[in-house]
Amino acid sequence: MVWSENIFVMLLTHDKFKNFATKPIADTKSAVAALFSLSMDSLDEVNSMMENGLKAGGIEPSEMKDYGFMQQRTIEDFDGHTWEIFFMDMSKFSE
Repeated sequence: MVWSENIFVMLLTHDKFKNFATKPIADTKSAVAALFSLSMDSLDEVNSMMENGLKAGGIEPSEMKDYGFMQQRTIEDFDGHTWEIFFMDMSKFSE
């Protein structure tokens, strides 16, 4: 999946991933291995990404966080990886 000009995400089966991994695959359903954060251009895009992820089998382990300048939603994919989808409104930062 191409996220941007400089970011690519590979979604692989465990069998395929084993060809690349040099360590055992972590059990991300019982422990956090990493947090992946993806920036969106609007809150509507955050919500759309979340709706698509939930329809595909993801779960939302907590409610949306609103920090005033940033809204963040979290989704866990079917393997338990944690993705944080957020929108940061730079106009709400004070100078």
